[in-house]
Amino acid sequence: MNSKKEVQHVYLVGAKSLGAYGGYETFVYKLTEYHQNKENIKYHVACKANGDGCMDESKFDGVTKINEHEFELHNAHCFKIDVPQIGPAQAIYYDVAALKACCEHIKENHIPHPIVYIMACRIGPFAGHFYKEIHKLGGTVYLNPEGTGYRAKTRFARFFNLPELISLFKESADVQTADMLNLPVPQAEYINEVLKPSETQEEMVSSFADRAEAVRNGSVNPKFDNMLKITNDGRKLALDQRLMNDMLPDEPESKVNRCVDNAFKVWEESAPDRGTQLIFCDLSTPKADGTFNVYDDVREKLVARGVPREEVAFIHEYNTETKKADLFAKVRAGQVRILMGSTPKLGAGTNIQDRLIALHHLDCPWKPSDLEQQEGRILRQGNRNKQVKIYRYVTENTFDSYMWQILENKQKFISQIMTSKSPVRACDDVDDTALSYAEIKALATGNPYIKEKMDLDIQVSKLKLLKANHTSQIYSLESDIARRYPREITAAKGQIEALKTDMEAAKPLLAQDKDHFSMEISGKVYTERKEAGAAIIEACKALKAAGTEGRIGSYGAFELHSRFDNFDKVFRLSIKGAWNYSMEVGKDPQGNILRVTNALAGIERALPQVERRLETLEQQLAQAREEAKRPFAQEAELAEKSARLAELNSLLNMDEKGSEDALGVDEDAAETEVADRPRQPVNYAGRVAERTADNARKPSVLAQLHAKQAERTAEPQKSQKRKSHDMEL
Repeated sequence: MNSKKEVQHVYLVGAKSLGAYGGYETFVYKLTEYHQNKENIKYHVACKANGDGCMDESKFDGVTKINEHEFELHNAHCFKIDVPQIGPAQAIYYDVAALKACCEHIKENHIPHPIVYIMACRIGPFAGHFYKEIHKLGGTVYLNPEGTGYRAKTRFARFFNLPELISLFKESADVQTADMLNLPVPQAEYINEVLKPSETQEEMVSSFADRAEAVRNGSVNPKFDNMLKITNDGRKLALDQRLMNDMLPDEPESKVNRCVDNAFKVWEESAPDRGTQLIFCDLSTPKADGTFNVYDDVREKLVARGVPREEVAFIHEYNTETKKADLFAKVRAGQVRILMGSTPKLGAGTNIQDRLIALHHLDCPWKPSDLEQQEGRILRQGNRNKQVKIYRYVTENTFDSYMWQILENKQKFISQIMTSKSPVRACDDVDDTALSYAEIKALATGNPYIKEKMDLDIQVSKLKLLKANHTSQIYSLESDIARRYPREITAAKGQIEALKTDMEAAKPLLAQDKDHFSMEISGKVYTERKEAGAAIIEACKALKAAGTEGRIGSYGAFELHSRFDNFDKVFRLSIKGAWNYSMEVGKDPQGNILRVTNALAGIERALPQVERRLETLEQQLAQAREEAKRPFAQEAELAEKSARLAELNSLLNMDEKGSEDALGVDEDAAETEVADRPRQPVNYAGRVAERTADNARKPSVLAQLHAKQAERTAEPQKSQKRKSHDMEL
């Protein structure tokens, strides 16, 4: 048996460098450090050669340099990838180039059964190509959870450093918000129609709690029921109960009927000017099979009240561009006065604003952009009406409240980015698409204490998370203040000095006329540009044949170095002065000399950019020092809500036998499981003392408990008096 262990080669792709600021970078550094003495594993790590977050191996001890683009650290083979400055696409380019370099290294060195670990899946459609290539080489590909659908996906919960994000974003985008443009659009009057749920709706909402509990406990097959299906059913129920079962009665006070009332009223009032209206509904579309849908129901009710049928139209009935153009012309002329549609069909690109006087939101969309597109049809230049109405329909104690809350939370984040004002330093991203168990339970329960407790559970959890994020941010800022910002500021200052030095050294070379030229290549001085360009090509070929890279000559005070780029299959020339400048070597000899000249001329243009970056870094350092001193802004709120939650937990006492007494339940109802049976809520009228409406603060539950204990030990007269008071309430 061979005692020598077989070496497993592992290629790591996705980190910019080793040990830099970042999760992947720290992970790779610690991983290689931990395994550096293991003889049976060999790591190959891709690193960025240039740009933001690039690898600088000179800052680490124990580095063994192989060449300009390869070195060893912690016994790991590290190779650097040149990345062009192409904006956000750099990440994709880097991953593709790194994977290509991995495949070439595996081929050239005949690596058996290698493992390629991709720490972030940013390569999109290129992934399949590399999977096949690596598998052909006998290798295996592993992806982080972000790259597969087989494990739980993580998402952003909080965004930090928003001013820096906005600054970076505005380098490639010109943001113009509505408050900046100040366009002549109508003033909107928002009317919120809040409706009470029917008994059927209340019962169905309660049933969702049981369904959610079954999903949460894993007792139901996800093919038959899941949280997204529950959410969709909840949205349908909030719109109209007949969407759940068309045999259910038509509730007079439903959203659909209220919308019909408002639409008919506006239709009558705007008749002299032939004002038009839009009704948006995404959940229920027209059907030709005779089943219930909101569209046909609204039209038939409007027609029954006297609205001509030809004045009520559905966008779905106009399925060609020619038909749509004809429809939009009729709306602008006032021939069609009520148009119904969904966001995808009646949103962006619809110019029918001329006579629009009212808009109706029958349901709530998932995205703020959808709502913006809907309202953008009426709040638009060219509308002859100076004042318009926008109706929002909400059914209480249904999923409507949840949907509008989600929309609000999403918009809060978007508004902090897309704004003309200075953004805050941090904000939340609450992009939830399915209800949590606790939130559904809170919607379904009739117990006010349980409902309050669940609300507080969510709020306290979020506040604790915010505090943890605040603490983490403070630690991060302190680390940046102590290490990153000084290091980057020092590097920027050094680069500025180097650029200034090189700029002075380049001036006599740039001032040369066509008759004065001198360049040394491979020990020979050339006075003709064409000959010098040809010599550069030959010197590069010689280096490639030798499989090395290094110095090939000089130009004034600058040394010329060449290497072969394995990824792009081209020669690269490095012009080294106080700083390093890179260019691609072409086939045209005179063109190569021109490229060298252009690279030197670009030093003067690069200097202001570096100076601006230095200024930005110094501003960020100052801002970070101020932010690091700020305490947690919601500390008092967290303490108050935590105390209130503790009181509620004591009152409910759901895990002990005495909970019924703590809640003030009569003996005949003592067997009712209040906490576990939200569909059968206890009637607390006459049992729990009502809170007074003018009381600004919530009553202390602990005080109530102490009072109840005192009452149980008091005289019979006092006990009798308490019972009488309860009955009066």
